[in-house]
Amino acid sequence: MQVRRFAAIALAEAPELAQQIMSEIRREYPHLPVVLDDNGEPMALVGIRHAIEAFVRRVENSEIRPTVPPEVFHTFGLGEGLEGRSLDSLQAIYRMGVRLAWRRFAEIGQRVEIPPPAMYELVDAGYEFLDGLVDRTVRGYAEAAARQAGERLRLQRRLMEQLLADRRRSDGGDALGERAARVGWALPGRVAVGVLLRPAREAVAPAVGQEVLLDMEYEQPRMVVPDPDAAGRRELLNRALAGWAGAIGPPVPLADAAKSLRWAEAAVRLMQRRLLPAGEVLFCTEHTEALVLLQPEELLDDLALRCMAPLADCGPTHGRRLAETLLAWLETRGGAPEVAARLGVHPQTVRYRLRQIREMWGDEIDDPDRRFELELVLRAQRLRGRLGEAAD
Repeated sequence: MQVRRFAAIALAEAPELAQQIMSEIRREYPHLPVVLDDNGEPMALVGIRHAIEAFVRRVENSEIRPTVPPEVFHTFGLGEGLEGRSLDSLQAIYRMGVRLAWRRFAEIGQRVEIPPPAMYELVDAGYEFLDGLVDRTVRGYAEAAARQAGERLRLQRRLMEQLLADRRRSDGGDALGERAARVGWALPGRVAVGVLLRPAREAVAPAVGQEVLLDMEYEQPRMVVPDPDAAGRRELLNRALAGWAGAIGPPVPLADAAKSLRWAEAAVRLMQRRLLPAGEVLFCTEHTEALVLLQPEELLDDLALRCMAPLADCGPTHGRRLAETLLAWLETRGGAPEVAARLGVHPQTVRYRLRQIREMWGDEIDDPDRRFELELVLRAQRLRGRLGEAAD
């Protein structure tokens, strides 16, 4: 009987109480924006009234754990998140509202003569109800954060697509600047573009920081590193990319980002063929020789057929030894002792091989252009593993 009387009075006074709470909130927080619902009422006032009515009805129905009306308070949290504000002021407002509400409920409790122990239980239920309001609000806030993160990723992806396009429209510079501003990315003078190989299908994105643009939507994720030569940049990348593999292209002017991407992609292809070290993130500038010599395969293969024709009649083992000796001679430009030291063999063996080489190539071996072609071909073959490394 007393609970029903309490509920009847509290529901009747709910609109007035809600207005009182709203007025106090407006006094304490004059800069709080007033958002109207479809009926032209302040959403905050509607939310307060609904919260009071929902709590009282559930108390009237003897529900120990009253259900929180989710929609309005979820919307409050969502709005705070989308506007870039923190939840601190909103939670302070909730506490103020509960304090004012409980003053009124205590007065009503005295009027209907509810015993103090029962009122204590009501107070506990009220603070549990407040926790529910906060939980709904936090969920809305988290949803706003997820939306904003998703929108930033979408804008960042479009920025990267334009940045890495081979050709941009005449107005591309302006559009690029606008898109960069929308994601808070300051246009750098130089960039390096990276291509990554996932350590696992479900691998979490590396924590490269906000300055580095990262697109995980590709099968091989891409990233754009601003000012790659800046102090500490490489150390930061090494830490963030621990456990990942891939390649970072050479630093280039911003307008040439697509060129850096092409070199990074080329390096990754060579890594997948085991022609470059795998299992780590490589910097293309440290593997220039391999990238230059191993990329134009068809041209180098054709050049090799022409340049190495004199070895065609030699057996595989003897032909490889002559090729290694020729390369050592071209690289050292020295005599038999220097070449022998490089190869780890006896000088007399080198003299024998060099005589054979001169017989096979004749005067062409003294032509600078032919020697250059021979060294290109032989270095490429060594990089491919077809020739042994020189001894230390």
